[in-house]
Amino acid sequence: MATQIPVNEVHDQIAQVPRRLWLEVLHGCVTTVDHKKIGLMYIGYALIFLVIAGFEALLMRIQLAIPNNHFVSPEVFNGLFTMHGTTMVFFVGMPILFGFGNYLIPLMIGARDMAFPRLNAFSFWISAFAGFLLYFSYIGGSGLYGAGSAPDVGWFAYAPLTARVFSPGHSTDYWTLALLLTGIGSIGTALNIVATIICMRCPGMKMSRLPLLPWIYLVMSGLTFVAIGPLTAAQIMLMLDRYVGSHFFDTQAGGSAVLWMHFFWIFGHPEVYILVLPAFAFANEIIPVFSRKAIFGYPAMVAASVGIGFISLSVWAHHMFTVGLGPGGNTFFTLATMIISVPTGIKIFNWLATLWGGKIQFTASMMFAIGFLFQFLIAGLTGIMLSVAPFDWQLGNSYFVVAHFHYVLVGAILFMIFSAFYYWFPKMTGRMLSERLGKWHFWLFVIGFHLTFDLMHVPGLLGMPRRIYTYEADRGWMIWNLLVSSGAIIQTVATLLFVYNMVWSYFKGPIAGPDPWDAWTLEWSTPSPPPSYNFAEIPTVASRRPLWDLKHPEDPDFDYEIEQGSPQQTKKEGA
Repeated sequence: MATQIPVNEVHDQIAQVPRRLWLEVLHGCVTTVDHKKIGLMYIGYALIFLVIAGFEALLMRIQLAIPNNHFVSPEVFNGLFTMHGTTMVFFVGMPILFGFGNYLIPLMIGARDMAFPRLNAFSFWISAFAGFLLYFSYIGGSGLYGAGSAPDVGWFAYAPLTARVFSPGHSTDYWTLALLLTGIGSIGTALNIVATIICMRCPGMKMSRLPLLPWIYLVMSGLTFVAIGPLTAAQIMLMLDRYVGSHFFDTQAGGSAVLWMHFFWIFGHPEVYILVLPAFAFANEIIPVFSRKAIFGYPAMVAASVGIGFISLSVWAHHMFTVGLGPGGNTFFTLATMIISVPTGIKIFNWLATLWGGKIQFTASMMFAIGFLFQFLIAGLTGIMLSVAPFDWQLGNSYFVVAHFHYVLVGAILFMIFSAFYYWFPKMTGRMLSERLGKWHFWLFVIGFHLTFDLMHVPGLLGMPRRIYTYEADRGWMIWNLLVSSGAIIQTVATLLFVYNMVWSYFKGPIAGPDPWDAWTLEWSTPSPPPSYNFAEIPTVASRRPLWDLKHPEDPDFDYEIEQGSPQQTKKEGA
């Protein structure tokens, strides 16, 4: 006779199921070294901070919507200003782009994992800890026994704002340590990406056949090696100034505030390209697929990416025209800033040539990519305007620069991040995002973006300085700031719609299948989502579009590519 389990024990066991499930999921996340799970953790972590940073921006825009507003105090505004900028650059932009790289690069090059899986996990967790440490300043910024406060020195932390006399307590120390730690995580991830691309490519995948996304991540990782070092050195010097009594940035004791600016912007401007190069990488994969054409000018795209990487290291001081560099410095950095527009222009022309004559499919992903092309062009044009030293002298500390900067970060980078989500979400989850909601997301975000950042140029031209808490009613800025803040609200609604789309689609979206876009890179040859081992057998490739070869085995001796805007049938390499 079977032993009967008491009813109350059955209920207890059922109640334990969700708890055990969550513990298993948590244990899997903490202990995993699978590049796909780590990539998804990077992306999820960044999305959380995107919501936080967006909320901070919304609070600032409410404060600036009308003159003489007292929605938040000056101290709170300075903290919001610092935390928003730091979060968006270091804890949204970097993690989400490293997350996509982590997930996609081994799949695109035919590898089973990153070169150093444990280093990969360590890099994520130390970067994640850095973000939590930064926001712990709200609790411990003035010591655990005092009222906490966020850092209020700006995301650039110019001296002497960071001196202990102007920034007492520990809030600036949390900022310094957080950036120091996230730099360690970034260098670890960059090292892993380089080693993976150089050493882990599948048979037949020569560098000349490497997809453009891994190529550009290779350049971006090299930039990370060079740029993070000066920032780390500056953070160490700042800690020595605050705790040991050194005077690197203390002008009253013989130090130099401009020295901090050099160190910071030697990192800060390459950082813009560290963020925008992956956006270029996404465009290089998405635009050809939805144009039904191979990318126009593959060698030129690679050369332009490498050129951008080198030139971006020599333009940092165009952020410092207003400090008085002298005619020699102004001339050099003006020319360097203008020269970097050449390889960038090559990319834009190649994307347009890829679109030209193609059978364009206006999916949500493609619409965000086309929006990126238009907006990045405008961002580049205003960047060329600011590269002229006399023009920059007039507008360098105005809202014109804020508008330009956000045109790059939001109009280019964030648009391509959205595009990448709509493109690769089916691969990561096995479910399709809703195209209807995606197009609503696009149009709302486009309207909100242009209402905010187009009109933000105007108060800058009218003399509105950046980093101000409020303003008088007689300045003529009120209507422009009110419209700008209205656009920020529309962007918030669009972003919430995107979040809803992801959550709904994850549970109820249509099944994607392995290759819903009829693409041609190797990640689309795996199931959706891919198994832990990626490939049951390591693939062998013979062209830049290996999945096309698998789909068309009837043409074994030819690789179909579109050069100069028209289809040609060309012999494969080595055939």
